[in-house]
Amino acid sequence: MQIDVDPQEDPQNAPDVNYVVENPTLDLEQYAASYSGLMRIERLQFIADHCPPLRVEALKMALSFVQRTFNVDVYEEIHRKLSEATRDLQSAPDAIPESGVEPPPLDTAWVEATRKKALLKLEKLDTDLKNYKGNSIKESIRRGHDDLGDHYLDCGDLSNALKCYSRARDYCTSAKHVINMCLNVIKVSVYLQNWSHVLSYVSKAESTPEIAERGERDSQTQAILTKLKCAAGLAELAARKYKQAAKCFLLASFDHCDFPELLSPSNVAVYGGLCALATFDRQELQRNVISSSSFKLFLELEPQVRDIIFKFYESKYASCLKMLDEMKDNLLLDMYLAPHVRTLYTQIRNRALIQYFSPYVSADMRRMATAFNTTVAALEDELTQLILEGLINARIDSHSKILYARDVDQRSTTFEKSLLMGKEFQRRAKAMILRAAVLRNQIHVKVRGGGTGAGAAQLGTHTWAHGLVSIAVPSPGREPGGADAGQQPVPDEHQHVRVPAGPSRRICTPYPQLPALLEEPLGSRPRPPAWTPV
Repeated sequence: MQIDVDPQEDPQNAPDVNYVVENPTLDLEQYAASYSGLMRIERLQFIADHCPPLRVEALKMALSFVQRTFNVDVYEEIHRKLSEATRDLQSAPDAIPESGVEPPPLDTAWVEATRKKALLKLEKLDTDLKNYKGNSIKESIRRGHDDLGDHYLDCGDLSNALKCYSRARDYCTSAKHVINMCLNVIKVSVYLQNWSHVLSYVSKAESTPEIAERGERDSQTQAILTKLKCAAGLAELAARKYKQAAKCFLLASFDHCDFPELLSPSNVAVYGGLCALATFDRQELQRNVISSSSFKLFLELEPQVRDIIFKFYESKYASCLKMLDEMKDNLLLDMYLAPHVRTLYTQIRNRALIQYFSPYVSADMRRMATAFNTTVAALEDELTQLILEGLINARIDSHSKILYARDVDQRSTTFEKSLLMGKEFQRRAKAMILRAAVLRNQIHVKVRGGGTGAGAAQLGTHTWAHGLVSIAVPSPGREPGGADAGQQPVPDEHQHVRVPAGPSRRICTPYPQLPALLEEPLGSRPRPPAWTPV
């Protein structure tokens, strides 16, 4: 049997989808209130799938929220999951009988009535759109497509919603309409996790004159930019480009961060803070995060993340890593951050190890293990991996448990770099002098595979084998294109000099005049030289 495997899937980077969180400290009601629409339902379902202690409560909340929409299929799915979770809870050996454990019965009357309402509304919107197209009013057609897309989104039909929002593009009559269309497409593309589509429409929205010209001066424009940066940050995070994701989240404005359909301001603080911690050096962390007046307001919503960043910057790595472990369970319940928690934590720890050792010539691994709240054996394994990856230039004395920095002679290294730069400058200077001399003396070069017309024949050029080209040099007293340019050339009136074809052309010639010519300063010879054939 043949099995098709996606070549883009890396098994080492594949997220663990079967993990279970047993000890969350999440206020579910407050968490759900930060989102709206389909995002609230999807996040609650994600928590129910990965957190047994909160499963029943999350499904009940999702069931009540989904009844405010036309999404009948999701209602039936959540009700089925809730029934299974309730049965599992009751059949547990340590189950405690409680009131209200039974799930609400499936409301078949609501299901049928909602399906009829959704169908009637769809027919009405479709009829209105046809009438708008008959009247050929672009603004009405655009709004008709948007209304139809909103209805499909409310019904949970994301594919048709994306089609309707995309069709509105042809009927946009202003930059404001284009931006609104882009935001709608971005929102649905995030739900579909089509991240390349998200980045494409973020770029399209940012290139509109409404955004490109006004910049940060307009409050409304700043709100749009914040939405675009948040969506781009999610896409970069999903692509594991953590530094780009951090830069996007850091550009968000706290006063204009109102995008509950995708993420909350607390998400911006957590996503941006952890990505910056994993990828920024000390200078970038201090300049872009700690000293950022805008991002400080986001960090006030997540004091634990703020304290982690400050502890890391102050080189208090043990307390920093301990606080990271304390909030790990809550991070694993975030549907967009959960696949990256392990990678981000590893990068943050590696960066802490590198920064700890960077000022030392040698370090006692016992004291280092105490600073990182780990054992010497585990620390030795981590340092070995960092040395093999080239992130730490050091050697380990496994017997004495001491880490020694490799002795690099900075003086010799600096001299070697200086000599290499001098040789490169010399090579570039000679190449420029050669080019200037060739142009000044009207030396014509015919590259192999070039034109073979009459003009080339009149110049008397010849293509050599093995990638060599020839230079046609005018004979003494004869200017190219002169009075006798139309006459048949005499074979010995042009001297051919072989030059290797390619980016670096070194002239190989028996003529002693050509090297002397290249030594002359520019402008010293007013006309082509009179060369004598050898």
